Amino acid sequence: MESNTCQRELVIEIPPEVVAREEEELTAKYARRLQVPGFRPGRAPASVVRQRFREAIRGEAVETLVPRFFRNAAREQNLTVVGEPEFEDLKFEEGKPLTYRAHFEVYPTFELKEYKGLAVDEEVPAVSEQDVDQALERLREQAATFEVVEDRPAEEGDLVTVSYQGQVSGEGSEPLSADDAVIHLGARGTVKEFDENLRGVKPGDRRTFDVTYPEDFPQKNLAGKRVTYTVEVQAVKHKVLPPLDDDLARTVSELNTLEELRRRLRQSLEKQRQEDAVAAAKRKLVDLLLAQHEFPVPRALVEERLDQQLRRLARSLAAMGIDPRTSAISWHRMREEARAEAERAVRASLILERIAEAEKIEVSEEEVDDLIREAAEETGETPAALKTRLTRSGGIARLISTRRGQKALDFVYRNAAVTRKIESAQLGEEAAEGA
Repeated sequence: MESNTCQRELVIEIPPEVVAREEEELTAKYARRLQVPGFRPGRAPASVVRQRFREAIRGEAVETLVPRFFRNAAREQNLTVVGEPEFEDLKFEEGKPLTYRAHFEVYPTFELKEYKGLAVDEEVPAVSEQDVDQALERLREQAATFEVVEDRPAEEGDLVTVSYQGQVSGEGSEPLSADDAVIHLGARGTVKEFDENLRGVKPGDRRTFDVTYPEDFPQKNLAGKRVTYTVEVQAVKHKVLPPLDDDLARTVSELNTLEELRRRLRQSLEKQRQEDAVAAAKRKLVDLLLAQHEFPVPRALVEERLDQQLRRLARSLAAMGIDPRTSAISWHRMREEARAEAERAVRASLILERIAEAEKIEVSEEEVDDLIREAAEETGETPAALKTRLTRSGGIARLISTRRGQKALDFVYRNAAVTRKIESAQLGEEAAEGA
């Protein structure tokens, strides 16, 4: 067994008398429950039952005894098993011990290094007037309206409402059609050919053009296909930004003046930057912890984390109306690209778990309920339904483990030697102007 991995192997032997006793108990159970031709229910002799159901009895004995004796052996050797073991080289002969090999992984053992008083810089960029202006501009964009254009052709930034028919190249392809489709000219994600052919159009105009979709196009049914579109323009609209005045403040908030809105935005930006600085400092602390602790990581935990990441991505795609099963995403490549970061995250979680143990950090039932309520708001489930689902899938334990790790990192941060640096707003503005 390699010492630099979490893999272990045990050769386990089950005494023949134990196997025989298990088979006797199973034989009695079969005799009570199963009908044997020629005998009343429950009256068939054990020898007849054993002969008739020999393979089933032997198979069930193996299924019962193999994991039981593995657990006992692991417990006797103080091994904390990760995931499910693999059993091989099973030898099961009448009157002889049942032997097999168990391959499995264990949680790593390592010496917990110093985690208090770690030195870390915490840089908080100051909020400049330019930052407030940009935040205000984003609010203007959100409050923008779109008005029908009547005195000019469509141009960049306009919304063009169209109906279209599309003929896909190739035999047996179903035609495409849509009414009231909206094309945002110049926007990221707008198909180039639509963008080019709809600039300069007016309501009532008709355009015919080809679109050749790339092989990695997200919509699987269009990837690599050429489609001939006939498009009829129904309307052209342009964006109208509200003026920077007190009316804007009343529209986007409960405030009455633009100056009050600017102060609110500045406070919000300052709070966010402080939170971002704390998060960045915590990431640096995790890096310091990782640099101090070198140990092997169980592959099962890495694979589990990758599974969780890809499941979250699949749910996000489904929420956007994209079928994860038919999307052009290379799931295998994405999994391998994320592997190094997943291993890093698992190692960090194991270190934080040890710190939580050392500091007796726990997660209360009230905290778990709060976490479930927050998660239920995101998923649209009731807290009770989500709790039931998580309990069945083992998600509650993962939820507790994640929260415990967060609390351990909070402890490390509170006990760190933090040097706080605040960048002046003037320096920030000069840097922005230089860029």
